Amino acid sequence: MTVFPQESLHTFARNYPEVPHRFVHNLGTHPLLELDALAALAEALPPGSIEYNFADLPLGIDGKPAPTGIPIGETIRRIGETGSWAALKNIEQVPAYADLLHGLLAELREAIEPRTGAMLKLQGFVFITSPGGVTPYHFDPEHNILLQVRGAKVMTQFPAGDARYAPDETHESYHTGGGRELHWDDGLLAGGTEFALAAGEALFVPVMAPHFVRNGPQPSVSLSITWRSEWSFAEADARAFNKVLRRIGFKPRAPGRWPARNGAKALGWRLLARIAGKR
Repeated sequence: MTVFPQESLHTFARNYPEVPHRFVHNLGTHPLLELDALAALAEALPPGSIEYNFADLPLGIDGKPAPTGIPIGETIRRIGETGSWAALKNIEQVPAYADLLHGLLAELREAIEPRTGAMLKLQGFVFITSPGGVTPYHFDPEHNILLQVRGAKVMTQFPAGDARYAPDETHESYHTGGGRELHWDDGLLAGGTEFALAAGEALFVPVMAPHFVRNGPQPSVSLSITWRSEWSFAEADARAFNKVLRRIGFKPRAPGRWPARNGAKALGWRLLARIAGKR
């Protein structure tokens, strides 16, 4: 069974890789995404692949939230009442979930690779959220499709590559090992676009587009399928090289968005990393 109908594939192809948009999916209540299965997955994953905390968070946070003290399995099985947010990272470490991830991305390959090249570093993430939970303001380095499986949420997205919403210095710090949490100011809200997601809907999030998420009144399960491209890696490496330039007194121009290649700065960073023995 195909998960993405033809109309969804056409919509995705028209908008990829820079325009956020919604489309539908037929994933339904997949057995691997039921709460008991996800609790078992969380208990099987290494600790570094699990993040969970209280879900009643502000839009902007300083550092990581405090843990809840509730075991991860119980957190997920009782997500309707634990007031929690949980992320299961790199679910492809488990063969059944790797098959699910690769099958979904295979349906999109023909729309993706002519634009941004080979799909690299395929990864999957599952988010399980209590009613009313908040995912604070941040950005991600991957091309990302969020599939809503259970419940509903609203993601507010902001333009990727616009320093008003994610300062260049924050990008540069993140791509050299720092955090990706962003400072929130209510004055930013006017520049955001709300995307309401119900079960059976998916949302494309461009590389490094800042966003935050508010969960609806019911428990939520979402599956995020992600990939990188040489283009996205080049932008990230150019950001890292800009930090070097800034450190020695320059005010570097931000990397270009797609289809800019950012080749010179990316090569500069890769050469520095090789000299330093990091690659």
